[in-house]
Amino acid sequence: MATPEAVIEIGSIGIRLLVVQIKTNGSWEVLDYSELPVALGRDVFTTGSISRANLILSLQILSRFKEQLAGWGILPEQTLVIATSALREAKNPDPITDRIFVKTGFKVKIIDGVEENRLMYLAVMNKIKTLSKKNVDDDAIILEAGGGSTEMMLIKEGKMAGAHSLKIGTIRIEQNLNLPAATADDVRRYIYQFILNTKGSLNEDLDMSTVKQFYSVGGEPRLAAITYGKEIGDGIWEISRKEYEKFVKEIQTYSTEEIVAKFKIEYNEASSLYIGLSIYEMFVQLTKVDKIIVLDTNIREGVIISQISKPSAELQSEFYSQITASAINLLRKYHGDFAHAFYVRDVSLKIFDTLKDEIGLDERARMLLEVAAILHDIGMFIRLGDHQYHSQYIISNSEIFGLSHFENTIIAQIAKFHRGSTLPQDDEQFSILPRSDRMIILKLTAILRIADALDRAHQQKLTDLLISKQNDTLFINTRSKHNILLENQALIEKANMFEYVYGYRIVLS
Repeated sequence: MATPEAVIEIGSIGIRLLVVQIKTNGSWEVLDYSELPVALGRDVFTTGSISRANLILSLQILSRFKEQLAGWGILPEQTLVIATSALREAKNPDPITDRIFVKTGFKVKIIDGVEENRLMYLAVMNKIKTLSKKNVDDDAIILEAGGGSTEMMLIKEGKMAGAHSLKIGTIRIEQNLNLPAATADDVRRYIYQFILNTKGSLNEDLDMSTVKQFYSVGGEPRLAAITYGKEIGDGIWEISRKEYEKFVKEIQTYSTEEIVAKFKIEYNEASSLYIGLSIYEMFVQLTKVDKIIVLDTNIREGVIISQISKPSAELQSEFYSQITASAINLLRKYHGDFAHAFYVRDVSLKIFDTLKDEIGLDERARMLLEVAAILHDIGMFIRLGDHQYHSQYIISNSEIFGLSHFENTIIAQIAKFHRGSTLPQDDEQFSILPRSDRMIILKLTAILRIADALDRAHQQKLTDLLISKQNDTLFINTRSKHNILLENQALIEKANMFEYVYGYRIVLS
């Protein structure tokens, strides 16, 4: 039997360990689970840094987990260790992760909010695949409220409309309100004000009034669903909105000690239970749903799916379609030229596929090219002149579902260099990037510049393109009867980079 797989999550309120045995059919069996509290978030959201005391406690917990994993024959270097909002926002993450590595051998990966969303999406989709498929095209929300952040995904007609990592969570609210002095009304006013400030940007992605499915992940809604809801699947509950609100009001009347005794949960969970329940409740109030679907899953299961079990081609294709759907929604938000964006995308991918055997990049790079082609002109929303720099800024500061911060940066660089006289190799910031990153940017930018040149007038005049290569020439033939003088001139201006990278000259006929 294969060695079990392990994931450790370093969160805002605790460190959690999951050990699973992967089965031949791609599913898994949970062999071991441990969770120990440590208030990293309380440190970070108060002082900005993780304290020495909590670093020592974290090292003790991780050393204990190391011994626990040794019993399963799992070494530290075989363990996937991720950290979320607490370490992500700390001022001292590097010395913390270094001490962890030196003392325990665990190598910690700090994931950004969008990556956290991606992993949670995988976990949620894996969980709900057993439910009826009749509602898969509904507008939906997936929500997980944690200690330091709330992860939200907005689904429009079955496709990703937006992914947000919101800076609101149970520990953050506790610190800002100086609990226990604050009242329940103080908590709700704080959450309400945050949602009021956020609602506008959320509605740009998805009209909240159209949401028909509300999926929640987390201990607070799970406790409510176990108490007043009904189980509709393995680790899946359904609770009416009315019953959920009833449970929140009931919890408000209990002391922390009474919650611990009544529901048999840890003290730290009990102390923030009302806050967590209220976050979910008040986001539900943005919608007209009459029930909440509660899922017993977590980001660690998302890691298992992403890193260990190899996704099928169908699942990979579906995931990529969600990434491009998120990019398209961002283009819509900034009132982009859809016809031009889609034309440039299609031509870019056609060139990529023609050169696939010698381009030396994988399908993930092809997807990055697709997103860059969709968003390359998004900066026109700010100003037409030098819009490539505005495109870079918007992309760099936007959340695109399924893309890491590194990949977002790559796409922003491609957009920056898609036009103008400046070439990547002449840019100081570009020159300090690792060679592998520079080559991805160069190769994809060169393709995008050619595709963009073929629609210089933004009128999609050149149709039925046939692209082929022969010797040192890439031929682009069109059946269009339009005058191609403008496009040929654009190619003369932009082809130098393509020739520099690939060694092909371009001939349009």
